[in-house]
Amino acid sequence: MATTAKRRAKATVCPKWVKPFLAALAETSNVSAAARGAKVDTSTVYERRRKHAEFARDWQVALCEGYDNLEMETLFRLRTGEIKGSTAKRGVRQYDNALALRLLLAHRDSTTRTRAIRDNVSAEEIRASLDRKVAEIRERVLAARAPLALPEPKPDAG
Repeated sequence: MATTAKRRAKATVCPKWVKPFLAALAETSNVSAAARGAKVDTSTVYERRRKHAEFARDWQVALCEGYDNLEMETLFRLRTGEIKGSTAKRGVRQYDNALALRLLLAHRDSTTRTRAIRDNVSAEEIRASLDRKVAEIRERVLAARAPLALPEPKPDAG
């Protein structure tokens, strides 16, 4: 009986890599990079996620935080642009954030669910909020491109 109690106690102990992994996941939104940063194999983190519901929830919260960070960085780039070129004086300010927008859209559903659970808000309210934010970002991109007479991006097929 003592052996069973020891096994149960050992199973509930949180490995030392968990906190650094979750922090890195929130920072990077990249499982492989977070695992490398926490010095743990990716198969180990995926296995723990499958076996431990609390870790799976913490994982989703960390990803949600990571995509919140990406959204803020994207908004910053949309407002200020990025200087492309060899020097700031000769560089050209560009406002191309298509890849970041695609990432945000790809993870919209999972972040919507996590936010709804975390904030006790309905998924429909969160989804509507995200749709408004994406529409605002699109409007800013189009407004930034208008003076440059750049063609509108074609919508993704899918």
